[in-house]
Amino acid sequence: MKKFGLIIIIATGLISCASTTFKPELISLKGQWLTESNGEVMLNPQTSGLKAWRGKLLSVSDGSAHISQRKQLHIIDPQSAMVAEQSLLFKMSENVQQSCFADYLNDSPDLEALAVDPQNDKVFVVVTEDATRSKTMSDSCFEKYQGSGSTDYPSLLIRLELQDDNSLLMTNVRPLQFKASYNIGNFPNDGIEGLAFGLEGTLYLGKEKDEKVQARIFSVKIDEQFWNSDDFAQVTDLELNLPYYEKGNHPVNGMDYLPRDNHPGYLVAAARNDNDIWLIDLAKKHPTLIIPLEFYAPTDSNDASCDEWELMHNASLEGVAVNGDRIWMINDPWKKNYTKNVICESNRGKYEKMAPLIFSMPVNPLWFKYAV
Repeated sequence: MKKFGLIIIIATGLISCASTTFKPELISLKGQWLTESNGEVMLNPQTSGLKAWRGKLLSVSDGSAHISQRKQLHIIDPQSAMVAEQSLLFKMSENVQQSCFADYLNDSPDLEALAVDPQNDKVFVVVTEDATRSKTMSDSCFEKYQGSGSTDYPSLLIRLELQDDNSLLMTNVRPLQFKASYNIGNFPNDGIEGLAFGLEGTLYLGKEKDEKVQARIFSVKIDEQFWNSDDFAQVTDLELNLPYYEKGNHPVNGMDYLPRDNHPGYLVAAARNDNDIWLIDLAKKHPTLIIPLEFYAPTDSNDASCDEWELMHNASLEGVAVNGDRIWMINDPWKKNYTKNVICESNRGKYEKMAPLIFSMPVNPLWFKYAV
């Protein structure tokens, strides 16, 4: 009887262990080239954020984009991948003009993520990253904001509000502060690259890497009083169960919130360097599920030697948008690597223009059963 009982215990343990080792299969995604109103592919937008909005997708460009693409939100039809001729252009309020960050925001801010306020879809939040190329702040401003716990020039959260003329007014700006104990490190070009609103005004912030070269997720609470101050906004380390890597760079470069019934929800994050999507459990009960992806670009070629689709060598996801039961993704062409994608010559011009593609896939219910 004792031996029989021991066998039962071991078997039960094996079953329990097996239920936590679900590994998603590789998902192949076929993309669409983003096309502007002139019929040409989108010119070097260096897309750094994507969100669903009013049946469309919105994207934002970073500071290294072509000058015609900066400081605006681009409106994308997800079905046709057409970019609207009229984008939502930024303008600055008097309040922001008088802030310590006006020169930087007037120049070429490096905008790296986008979120839509779930309580008011006329309100958006973007975040800045690398400001090392900007004009330095005044001595008094530098003294006020020198304790960011991260970079010398702090990352900035910027509130945008849609106006009647379809412009976006920068109404408020707040710098972010990290506790010294978080060990963030001073990495001006490896900062916040993901934003997503969750429940009850929680804004999640995905950071590329810390001192140990690991991705991190933080949060701030955006309440009615948040934008009334220009002091540091202190972030909270959520200590989520993220993948840990012994070597290499495995950053989070895009992020959105995926709600689930009777659960605090999940974050869907793009791991750009790895062609993966991470499914991050906000309940912190289970480790992050890594979903491997591969990306195909259409060739649109009459060349018989070209396939209809070509596998991309380097896609570099940088935007994630959850819309119901579908996840949309956009890539940020990595300038030194993007032309390595050329297989069919019909696509060379598109890669040389640093044109992005959009991809989508359905949410798979099996993802949420990997550890039951």
